[in-house]
Amino acid sequence: MANVPTFEELFRDCKRSAVHLEMRDGYMRSDPAFIDWTEGKGFNPAERWRSWFDIVSETTGRGVAVRRARIISEPASDYIRFEHEVTEGLNIASGERVRWLPRRRATDLALPGNDFWVFDQRLVLINHFDGNGDSLEHEFSEDADLAASLSRAFDAVWGRAVPHESYHLI
Repeated sequence: MANVPTFEELFRDCKRSAVHLEMRDGYMRSDPAFIDWTEGKGFNPAERWRSWFDIVSETTGRGVAVRRARIISEPASDYIRFEHEVTEGLNIASGERVRWLPRRRATDLALPGNDFWVFDQRLVLINHFDGNGDSLEHEFSEDADLAASLSRAFDAVWGRAVPHESYHLI
């Protein structure tokens, strides 16, 4: 899709908040980091994803609240176990706040069909994935109604979700 800003542009232009909702039990299982993890090879998440770590650290350092909520099945998939393990060294260390919501506690929430980011409650980046969790494309929107709807969905999840430091995988 033409004219989709990069993550770096969206984060650098962000003034107040960036929120991300993840609802899949697996993403990009062909990622070398995930493969290394499944093989028991240790690594430093902040070094492995240095560009991500740097842009989020820069953003949170400017006082922007970056929050991520993950809706997950229990017992957790191997991919979610991997994400949980690297969250402290990547997301939390860069200044993100992360929460986990077991899927069974989300049944009565009105949720969108896709993962998304909302920047400053006005810019939307929708993530599209194939059935294997590989990224297909990003869809960008400045539609105020969509941004408001997704922000409400995120807030509903955030309000129920368990902070990373208190959530223990099942």
